[in-house]
Amino acid sequence: MQHKFLGPPENFCFSHGDFAIMICRVGVRGRQDLVSPDLKRFESLGGFLNLKQLSDMLALSQTTVSRALNGYPEVSEETRRRVADAAKRHGYRPNPSARRLATGKAGMIGYVMPTGAAVDLDPHFVEFLSGLGDYARGHDLDLVLSPTAADEEETTYRRVVANKQVDAVYVSSPRPADRRIALLNQLGVPFIVHGRSEGLDFDYAFLDIDNEQAFRDAARLLVQLGHTRIALINGDTSQTFAIFRERGVRRALAASGLTLSPDRIRSVTMTEENGFRAAKSLLEGSAPPTAIICSSLIMALGVVRAIRDLGLTIPGDVSLIAHDDVFPWLKPENFSVPLTTTRSSIRAAGQRIAERLAAKLSGLETERRGEIWPVDLVVRGSIAGAKV
Repeated sequence: MQHKFLGPPENFCFSHGDFAIMICRVGVRGRQDLVSPDLKRFESLGGFLNLKQLSDMLALSQTTVSRALNGYPEVSEETRRRVADAAKRHGYRPNPSARRLATGKAGMIGYVMPTGAAVDLDPHFVEFLSGLGDYARGHDLDLVLSPTAADEEETTYRRVVANKQVDAVYVSSPRPADRRIALLNQLGVPFIVHGRSEGLDFDYAFLDIDNEQAFRDAARLLVQLGHTRIALINGDTSQTFAIFRERGVRRALAASGLTLSPDRIRSVTMTEENGFRAAKSLLEGSAPPTAIICSSLIMALGVVRAIRDLGLTIPGDVSLIAHDDVFPWLKPENFSVPLTTTRSSIRAAGQRIAERLAAKLSGLETERRGEIWPVDLVVRGSIAGAKV
């Protein structure tokens, strides 16, 4: 399967075999005007300074400048900000080899990426990656992808850590009792999980949204509107986000004496076509749902198409709520009937993951803590009271 990343050539490059793919070389390039007559001697340098020149310009030692740029906590916030501003203004970029020698770190974040015919690189991943890159670009971090077969992830993690290719890694799409998380904990490499697992007997760093509460709120709203036949079109229930979402719907229904029967659940890869097929199979049944909760705005495109093809209307015949990851190119208010959504930005999650990994590398974050974001419920025109 061919993967394509969009972006300027200097930001995205690929290699083959066991070599990592560095996709996000970030930093500030280009000459800027010097701001003081005392700095005119640097004009012949074409706008790029080395560490000694940057140190001389700031009247600080090279050690202080290096520590400020690498986030050492003993450097004051004022000095760190002054050094960072000067480095950005004058196009300074630390030499990666020198940085590794000085700090033992190269500023590289790793991700082991399953590839192959059975693996889809979906828009949710790309949007998350964009957010991670947004933060990395402004903080001189690299993102390194290590491709692997889906059944060889653990082997690849071991190789990446043993070769010291990266300083920290992040894990996505966690599963219950996730073996990758257990392995990284054993290997002792700094890491953070986007999402969270269940069934592990140790603490670890993660960032997740409150999927269970979000879908509980969505289902409760539909129950309050009189719906008793509620269906769920979910993502892959081998992953914990989908498990939490189904759990939320079940608990909301149970609180009103209702159940989520197996024939009203579909668990599929989150694509438009799968949304269409899932909705069509639900609505053509003998007791079709009067309301559908959908795990992705992308799937909701297919759900809307299925409802229209069957001659039904939203919300007259079917109420619809979808989860909105806040894609800039797909807005729920622009659907033919504006969609009610649970909403949380996956790009913002990518930025926060990068921020926390940077904090781990600098020693500012040392504890293993989970972070769970609340999810908004935004009511629009796609829901109504159930028909009597």
